[in-house]
Amino acid sequence: MATERAPLPPGVPPLRTLYVYLTGGCNLACRHCWLTPSFHPDGGTGGHLSVELFERALDEAIPLGLQGVKLTGGEPFLHPDTLRLVDILKDRKVSLTIETNGTLVTPELAQALRERSTLNFISVSIDGSRAEIHDPFRGVVGSFERAVDGARALVAAGYRPQVIMSLHTGNVDDIEPLVRMAEGLGAGSVKFNLVQPCGRGEQLTDAGQVLSIERLIELGRWVERELQPRCSVSLHYSWPMAFYSLKRLANDNLGVCGIYTILGVLPAGQLAMCGIGEVIPELCYGQLGVDNLADVWASHPMLVDLRKTVPGRLEGICARCLVRGSCLGNCLANNYHHARSLSAPFWFCAQAEAAGLFPPSRLVPPPASQGVDNLQPGRSGSSLTSRNCEAEPLSASLSSRCVGRRK
Repeated sequence: MATERAPLPPGVPPLRTLYVYLTGGCNLACRHCWLTPSFHPDGGTGGHLSVELFERALDEAIPLGLQGVKLTGGEPFLHPDTLRLVDILKDRKVSLTIETNGTLVTPELAQALRERSTLNFISVSIDGSRAEIHDPFRGVVGSFERAVDGARALVAAGYRPQVIMSLHTGNVDDIEPLVRMAEGLGAGSVKFNLVQPCGRGEQLTDAGQVLSIERLIELGRWVERELQPRCSVSLHYSWPMAFYSLKRLANDNLGVCGIYTILGVLPAGQLAMCGIGEVIPELCYGQLGVDNLADVWASHPMLVDLRKTVPGRLEGICARCLVRGSCLGNCLANNYHHARSLSAPFWFCAQAEAAGLFPPSRLVPPPASQGVDNLQPGRSGSSLTSRNCEAEPLSASLSSRCVGRRK
């Protein structure tokens, strides 16, 4: 078992986190899922990561600086040896985060996690305050009741799970009732996810069931400015950093993708950018048991290109954004899915720019010789943008911190 930190080549950041996709299947058929796992209502896994490869990944990653593992899927609790994997993480003193749909979490499982793991964060996906909202979106009748029961079991075991709500036209009017339900359950926070336009999310987009950029921005402002002050749980609206309030930007835990310091492990043992490697083969970097993880991390051409490209060579609105050094293009997997380029801008910001809704105060100031009348980025000179979608100007210290790389 490797425990000592190995020296890294110049320019290679530490590998802090592994995103481990334990199974290729799921017991739900969520309409927005960007990974499109195979549907196994009977509890099948659709293929799962072996314990041997899981241990190999840890032992090769720990010397590179590994601190934490996120177990996800598919549905991670479909894996036949989940608790054994949890024990392995505890033995190696690696912190644990779990993403689950909650439907398989029993009181016994929740208590077992509490007694034997390094689990410090767990989220449960619940997309509405009632079954008639949640179940059709998740594709299985009864999934709402089971998810809520799972959240209750986690709270009873001493956890304060995060409830995750994916926003779409069918549940947008249920945001506050969902928050009140989460408060009643004893959740620690509620996160509002945007439907990503890839995987099944593309079909949802084509069907006109995703929210417009105007509505998404309006909701974000409402959640942060009006709903949060009335709530006892912390609310997290997952829009890009350029739209954050100053208070949220000043928080060291910015909640952005740490693309420099993460690596995905897929169910068959492939090493990848993240779960996107399941659908984009060139974002798979190697194979556990065949390739040395340290060599992959230090020298795979895609990773080398990523470190050279982001954030300095980001294109479109990202190239002109003051917070690009922390945001890093928001979700490179999604950007690459659409443009086959690591430099491509994030869809949300590109749409906001096209609609004249990108905050002008988050744009790099033009040269002094360029007059205000000649400014073009995001049509940010429009009165609509200035009145309705402006964010507070960045202080000099915040601007410096956000533009510079964070590793």
